[in-house]
Amino acid sequence: MTSLLDSVPLAPIHYRLWILSTAGTLLSGASMVALGAGLPLIIQQFHLSPALVGLAGATLIGGTVLGALVEGRLADHFGRRPVLIANMVWLLLSALLVALAPSTPILVVGELLLGMGIGGDFPVGSSYISEFMPQNHRGRMMAASIALQPAGMVLTSGLALELLARPVPVLDPWRWLMAFQAILVLPYFVARWRMPESVRWLMARGKNREAAEILGRFAPEKRHLLQRMAGELGSHRHHVSRLPAERTRHWTALFSGEYRRRTLLVTLPWFLMDIATYGVGLFTPLLLGAIHTGSDTHRLLGWDWENTLHSGVADIFLLAGALGALWLVPRFGRIQMQIWGFWGMCIGMLVLWLGNAGNWAVAAILGAFGIYNISMSLGPNATTFILPAEMYPTEVRAFGSGFAAAAAKMGATLSVFILPLLQNVAGVGSVLLAMILVSAAGAILTYTFRVEGHGLTLEEHHGAMSLLDWHRPVRRDGTAAKTSGSTKEE
Repeated sequence: MTSLLDSVPLAPIHYRLWILSTAGTLLSGASMVALGAGLPLIIQQFHLSPALVGLAGATLIGGTVLGALVEGRLADHFGRRPVLIANMVWLLLSALLVALAPSTPILVVGELLLGMGIGGDFPVGSSYISEFMPQNHRGRMMAASIALQPAGMVLTSGLALELLARPVPVLDPWRWLMAFQAILVLPYFVARWRMPESVRWLMARGKNREAAEILGRFAPEKRHLLQRMAGELGSHRHHVSRLPAERTRHWTALFSGEYRRRTLLVTLPWFLMDIATYGVGLFTPLLLGAIHTGSDTHRLLGWDWENTLHSGVADIFLLAGALGALWLVPRFGRIQMQIWGFWGMCIGMLVLWLGNAGNWAVAAILGAFGIYNISMSLGPNATTFILPAEMYPTEVRAFGSGFAAAAAKMGATLSVFILPLLQNVAGVGSVLLAMILVSAAGAILTYTFRVEGHGLTLEEHHGAMSLLDWHRPVRRDGTAAKTSGSTKEE
C-alpha cells in the first residue's frame, strides 16, 4: 500500500492537497512583512516604547516556537487532518484580533496567538505533504511549499505599497495589512474540511480499511485490490522505524541513539539559518538607506513606503531562489544544496561587509543582497524545511518537524534581541561579520551530521539499515548504492 502511494503518477488531487497544506508557509512570510510595514504606524497610534516594539516582534516569533512544539505533538497523536482544520480556526480568529486590536496589550496577545498558529502549521503541513506525495516528486513539492513564504512576503509588500502610496491615505493602513492575513486564511479554512487523513498516519494506527479507501482516490483502478489488502492487514499497525513501536511513539525517540544524529542535523543548521535570516532582515533598511524614492520621505507614510519598497526588492531575490530550488534540490539532493547554500550566504555576507566598509554604491549592495537571498532560498530555506519531515518515522514525524521548527525560531528570537545590541556596541560591520560566521557554521554542521537519503522512500529512510550505512544511499532492494552519478531525488 505504501509502495503504491509512492509510485502513483502526480495527479490533480496531489496538487489540491499540496495547496491546502501550505497555509503556514504563506502566512509566515505575509505576517512578517505586515508587522514590519505596519509597525511605524502602530508606534505612532499607540505611542509604543522601544521595549513594546521589541515585544510585539518577539511575541510573533516566540509564538511560532510554542505552536510548532504543541501542534506537532497533537498531530502525531490525533492525526494530521483535525489539527490542520483546527489551526485555520485559530489563525482566522487571531488575525482578526490583531486587525481590530484597540490597545497595545490586545495587539501583543494577538501577535502571540497568530505566531502560534503559523508555527504549528509548519510541521503538520510539511508532514502531511511528505506522507502523500509520490517518491519522485516529494522533494520538489515540499520545496514548492516553502517557496510560498517569499511569495507571501512579496504579495504583502505589494499591498503595503499600494495602501501607503494612496494620495488620500487609507484610514489605519496597518489594520488593513493585518486583516489581509485573515483574508489569506479564509479559503484554507473553507477547503480544509474536505481534506482526507494521512494514509501513512492511519496505517501506523492500524486503520487500514480507512487508509485503503483514501488511497483508492489516488489509484481508482485498484480499489478492489486495496480493500483486499486492507482486509488481510486488519488492524495491524504499519511500523517502520529504527526503534521498537513502544519507544517510537514517545518524543524521546528524537534523542535516542538511532535518531540523535538526525535531530542534530535538522535542528542546529536551521537554528543558525534563522539567526542569519532574521539578522540580515533587521538591517535591510539600514544597508539600503541610501535609496530615495521621493521627495516626501520626511513624512511617516513616505518613509514607511520607502522602507517597504527596499524590503520588497530583497524579497524578490528570495522568491527567485525559491523557484530555482524546485529544480536544484531534487537534482542535487538536500544535503548538497544545504551546504552550497550556506557557503553562498557566506559570500553574500562577505560582499555586504566589504561594501559597508568601503561605502560602495547601492547597486553593489543590492547585488550582495541578491547573492545572499538567492543562496539562502536555493539551499537552507528549502532544505531545512524538507529534511525534518523525512528524518523521522510516522509516529513522531510531526513532532520531530515541530521540534526542528521551534529550534529555528529560537534562533530567530535570539537574533531579534542580540543583534541590535551588537550593532549599537560595535556597528553594522560586526553584525555582518557575525552572519558570515553563522553561515559558515551552518555549512560545517550540515556536513558533519549529514544523513544521505538519495532516492529513498520514507520507509527506506527508517528501515533496518546499519548505522555504518548512514552516509550511503540504499537501493530499493536494500543494497548499498553509489552516490556519484545518481540523478534520483534525495
